[in-house]
Amino acid sequence: MAQQGVTPQSEDFSRWYTDVVQKADLADYSPVRGCMIIKPYGYELWEAVKAGLDRRFKETGHKNAYFPLFIPESFLKKEAEHVEGFSPELAVVTIGGGKPLEEPLVVRPTSETIIGWAFQKWIQSYRDLPLLINQWANVVRWELRTRLFLRTMEFLWQEGHTAHATHEDALAETMRMLGVYTDFAVNDAAIPVIPGRKSNQERFAGAVASYSIEAMMRDGKALQAGTSHDLGQNFAKAFEIQFTDENNDLQYCWTTSWGVSTRMVGAIVMAHGDDQGLRLPPKLAPIQVVIVPIFREESQRASVMAAAARIKAMLHEAGLRVHLDDRDNFSPGYKFNDWEMRGVPLRLEIGPKDVANNTVALARRDVPGKEGKRFVSQDGLVGTVRDLLDDIQASLLRQATEFRDSHLHEVTSNYQDFIEVVRGGEWALAWFCESAACEERVKEDAQAVSRNFPLEQPHPGEQGKCIICGQPAREMAYFAKAY
Repeated sequence: MAQQGVTPQSEDFSRWYTDVVQKADLADYSPVRGCMIIKPYGYELWEAVKAGLDRRFKETGHKNAYFPLFIPESFLKKEAEHVEGFSPELAVVTIGGGKPLEEPLVVRPTSETIIGWAFQKWIQSYRDLPLLINQWANVVRWELRTRLFLRTMEFLWQEGHTAHATHEDALAETMRMLGVYTDFAVNDAAIPVIPGRKSNQERFAGAVASYSIEAMMRDGKALQAGTSHDLGQNFAKAFEIQFTDENNDLQYCWTTSWGVSTRMVGAIVMAHGDDQGLRLPPKLAPIQVVIVPIFREESQRASVMAAAARIKAMLHEAGLRVHLDDRDNFSPGYKFNDWEMRGVPLRLEIGPKDVANNTVALARRDVPGKEGKRFVSQDGLVGTVRDLLDDIQASLLRQATEFRDSHLHEVTSNYQDFIEVVRGGEWALAWFCESAACEERVKEDAQAVSRNFPLEQPHPGEQGKCIICGQPAREMAYFAKAY
């Protein structure tokens, strides 16, 4: 049962987020510092994310598999940049069965190494390529600063791993999966993400190039909501992933990896939520329609509950996710607040007058107050509800897009103007030379980093001067404070 009342976003956005996650029954804290318990309602939301992504993966030819949680420590050391990048975050098992292990085992931080080891066994010929694998799993990274869903020591995710005969094929796969993530974020999660390439400083350890989808939260901060990596031949050479080509010559494969985690749940909360709690996009909401029966006298109960049960059955039969709130110990007003907190897209109210008039009241979660409420006939109700859910889905995307666009600023004037924009919690799009020194300067001056070089450049084919150092720059990048 969700509790009522959260800290207003304008007062403390961080506190608001934690309040909503807990009071909407998404998650709770674990006795292990930095870990979380995902509660049923939160897990249902994650299952909807999984379903939307898994369908897309299978449509693009990927197969699900599962790889071990424990990875030999020596595997990570085979790719130098990879182990250096992950060393501070590793959890390592040194004792098993009461005895020291001959070789320490790393608790999976990501699976490029163990999957690379398997790929070198499975791939022999060009006929075995491309090999397209995905796994749904948990991973462990020893984070010092944690926050429910956004950054925890253990989290759930999917990680795709593929092997190809040419770099062109691997790069095409990297970009295809970035497109899959973008499609899911925009069309299912109603989050208008910006796809682009990460800077060299921000790329995945061991990758040739990394790409991301960047989402703006309602406090203006950026959230990296998914990544896709072109791994080149780095892991193929480390793990001897080779194939015999059409000319019978031995070649190294070109590999990719890509992932989205339970962080996406946090993105949905922070991209759409308001001071009343969650606002969930209908395509992902565990409950799309909640029915609240209303009656004052016991003599009205039977007719109202019968109508409510009939409507529930009708909507359920039509394939909608519907819940009838028949709790006797709470008032209708409490129930309204409770389901608003949980972000249910559409509330259906039915009372004695509705039974008599063959009507119901529909209240939209995305439009507050009387403006979002109207009375409709029970005839054709399935079509009415479906149309409203489609409209709510589009409305949330439109609102998030308008909010994002109002906080994006192209800055070409000078470094001081650029820094003031970023310090003020806005996103700045500026020419960037991609040097480590420039990135570090922004980090020191504004506690921000580059998010990505958007695929859709505003001035394609042109060059500019880096907003930080004034040297020539070929692309513009977004900079923002981030989670």
